[in-house]
Amino acid sequence: MFVTRIGKGRMPRPYCCRRIAGQPAASIFKPIGVPMRTLDEIVMTLDEFEAIRLADLDGLYQESAAAQMGVSRPTFSRITASAHRKVADALVHGKALRIEGGPVQVAGQRCCRMHERQAEMAGRSHSRAGASQAHAGIITERSAP
Repeated sequence: MFVTRIGKGRMPRPYCCRRIAGQPAASIFKPIGVPMRTLDEIVMTLDEFEAIRLADLDGLYQESAAAQMGVSRPTFSRITASAHRKVADALVHGKALRIEGGPVQVAGQRCCRMHERQAEMAGRSHSRAGASQAHAGIITERSAP
């Protein structure tokens, strides 16, 4: 599937879909105690989120991270630069950051290793309290008396 973008008087160049591992655990981040309606909002695309996850959280080199996303290394570099600018703008200026959209194809994995481990733990013990909260980062274990 291709998504087109229109340039200045030129033929649109199609975007190739970029592979992402999954959706983020939360789609909106904002300063605490400030109502959403009063905040300016920055939108980060899912491919920008994935690029930050691969490069900054997983510590992959650009070449291998680009291969995982199905893009070239220069394209990956542009995606991460755009994502870093958006995160910095949100943090420095106290704006809300919404993560959504973009030319992506979800590969069906979890968004990170932490949620992958939590999903595995929840899958092993459905009867344990808190298993339904595993994706939210909360696992409650009850100790036997």
